[in-house]
Amino acid sequence: MEISVGDVVRLKKKHPCGGDEWLVMRVGADIRIRCVKCHRLVLLERGVFERRVKAFISRG
Repeated sequence: MEISVGDVVRLKKKHPCGGDEWLVMRVGADIRIRCVKCHRLVLLERGVFERRVKAFISRG
């Protein structure tokens, strides 16, 4: 899966705040994403992130 900084993705599970759209902040072995609704930062391993992605909202 090709991921770049600035992509907005929708994950399978919603964040506890109710948001399901995330902005990709950093790409590498780990992916840092930020909730678009509450701006919480989360760090996921690349494999976990790729399994959880449901759709790309916009490309960065």
